[in-house]
Amino acid sequence: MIDATTFEQHRRMLFGIAYRMLGSVADAEDLVQDTWLRCSQVSTAVDNPAGYLTRTVTNLALNRLTSAAATREQYVGPWLPEPLVTQPDAAEEVELAESVSLAMLVVLDTLSPLERAVFILKEVFGFSFREIAAMLERGEASVRQVGHRARAHVQARRPRYDTPAEVRRQVTDEFLAACVGGDINRMMELLAPDVTAWSDGGGKVKAAVRPQRGADKVARFLAAVVTQPMEDPRVHAVDVNGSPGLLLTVAGRPDTVACVEVADGRITEIRIIRNPDKLRHLRPPQAPEPRP
Repeated sequence: MIDATTFEQHRRMLFGIAYRMLGSVADAEDLVQDTWLRCSQVSTAVDNPAGYLTRTVTNLALNRLTSAAATREQYVGPWLPEPLVTQPDAAEEVELAESVSLAMLVVLDTLSPLERAVFILKEVFGFSFREIAAMLERGEASVRQVGHRARAHVQARRPRYDTPAEVRRQVTDEFLAACVGGDINRMMELLAPDVTAWSDGGGKVKAAVRPQRGADKVARFLAAVVTQPMEDPRVHAVDVNGSPGLLLTVAGRPDTVACVEVADGRITEIRIIRNPDKLRHLRPPQAPEPRP
């Protein structure tokens, strides 16, 4: 049996696994709750609560991914994860920034569900291949092979940014000011020539259904977005999955979350989330989101 106190000690880890597996805050929270319901009903002694809880949440996530595959195939436009929004400079941002960044979650989404599970448990949470094999009820040699394949895939595609956080924030704030002011020339100065912008509206709100590439195209696309008529628009500087970003509220409701990646003083990537289903979990900017 696993009591409530033991479960709460591991809640953050369970949320972190589920969120990285699913890319959804709401689904991750549901899985954590389902994990508690299942584990609280176990009547026998559990020698390794962390392992038992991890096995339960991981297998629930694998089941959820399998059932969601058809829905994802029909998704309109680029898919981006639900954002984790915190106040700038929140604690442990450096530790979390890479493994939970939107860019990394997009890379993880290109793995098979099994590869994703093995990679997250091994590379992020430090479980051994033997422990993972037991959790997934597979042979250790097979799991080790899956893990090596997943690691090679991620290493070839993972984002590599070494720009200091303060520089990323400064560039983000300057770019935001240029957008709000409609200064296209300044926007283009801050964008890398080969910048790419992805916008996720899910077919429910206005968003580009294809990535926008190139400084001129991206600047004009964003300028058109920010100059639309809005009721009481307010822009809040936030961190999005450990990277500098912004939260736009309209009439007090979350409307858009965006984050950028910066290299050599210029913005190289912009990810914009507008699908209202992915913003429902957001709290007022002064109230930090749960951290994985």
